[in-house]
Amino acid sequence: MPEHRPAPPASGFPPRSLQWRIAGLVAAATCLAVVVLMVLVHRASRAFELEQSRSVAMLTLERASVSYSRTGLVSGTGAELDAAGVPGELRSLVRQGRHGTQYTDGPGGPAMWAARPAGPRILSVRLTLSTTLGDLEAFNKSILRAGLLTTVVVLPPVCLVARGMSRRLRTAAGIARRIAAGDLDARIAARPRPFDEIAEISGAVDSMAASLQARLRGEQRFTADVAHELRTPLMGLVTAAELLPDGEAERYVRDRVRTLCALVEDLLEISRLDAGVERADPQHCALVELLEETVERVAVPATVLIRGAAGPAEVRAWTDPRRLERIVANLVVNAHRHGRPPVTVMVGVDADTGVPTVSVRDSGPGFPAGLLDDGPQRFRTGARERGTGHGLGLTIALGQAQVVGATLTFGNAPDGGGAVVVVRLPRGPAAEKIPD
Repeated sequence: MPEHRPAPPASGFPPRSLQWRIAGLVAAATCLAVVVLMVLVHRASRAFELEQSRSVAMLTLERASVSYSRTGLVSGTGAELDAAGVPGELRSLVRQGRHGTQYTDGPGGPAMWAARPAGPRILSVRLTLSTTLGDLEAFNKSILRAGLLTTVVVLPPVCLVARGMSRRLRTAAGIARRIAAGDLDARIAARPRPFDEIAEISGAVDSMAASLQARLRGEQRFTADVAHELRTPLMGLVTAAELLPDGEAERYVRDRVRTLCALVEDLLEISRLDAGVERADPQHCALVELLEETVERVAVPATVLIRGAAGPAEVRAWTDPRRLERIVANLVVNAHRHGRPPVTVMVGVDADTGVPTVSVRDSGPGFPAGLLDDGPQRFRTGARERGTGHGLGLTIALGQAQVVGATLTFGNAPDGGGAVVVVRLPRGPAAEKIPD
């Protein structure tokens, strides 16, 4: 399939990671709880203190009024006659023959006033609330400090727990990516834990991988068995076709038998690739010479070009020449079968990485979007304009590339000039001089 590079796990703990999200949520919840507590406590305490001050002021005023009515004196009662600081609204209320209280917060600080008429005069009491409200502010600051301290104490263990959760989820994601990349033996192997959702997810991933592996192995065994079983009757068909008299029917039968033999051989090759029994035999080889021989052997028109100023003998690679020949041959045949000539095989060395590369390009309509997204699918060509076929050529090329450690990238030329497949070969050890 195309060269998909899954995003590697982020190093460290970026701000959007689960650990920091949980830590931020806990910190925000703690701060919000502190703010709400401060507001509620402040309002309730302030209302209570004001109500208490109002009651004390009224009680002091009543005692002063009794003392004034008996003795005509208010000294020592905490009250005052015709005080200059009585608030205007309270003063107006007294002049109407009524009594009441009023809270003020003026230049003299917060205070609770209580006043009532004393004949033609105003008898009033003023209670200073600076100390009381100051204690309330100090209490609010204590709540704030306690909230901050709680946040500092709670966050480290929360971060540790969140870090463990994040690490387990990243492990599960990494194993899932390995499974998606074809490593069906990968398992999370998490220990079962009751009421642990992450362990449940890990177990589900392992169960899915095991089920998928069993199904794929069953399909692989079926493909291999069918291909092996077809070989015997095919040999009989080949022999029978050789006995047919010359003519149009004989030529048609032989062509169909050759096609069927090629299909069976492809199925056998795919079954070996799926089983993982293929092993590469890498060696230093001259790419240009190898590719020219490959194009000549497949007997379809294709041009081998060298990218850059290097000479043919200077483009070398460390790879299995037989498997590379199989890869390029399949790509060239696929380009002719599903694209349009001319077909160009470009060989060179990547200027940035120094990796040998081989690209095969045709002049047809290009690869369909489904193939570019999902990679080659056996028995699917992907688009009607790409022609007919069983879709095994690209699958075999991809499998052989994995055996030799190469990567295949499928794409379309930007100018609409056809399909392009780039083969990036492994770097390998330093190449020695290849004898002529």
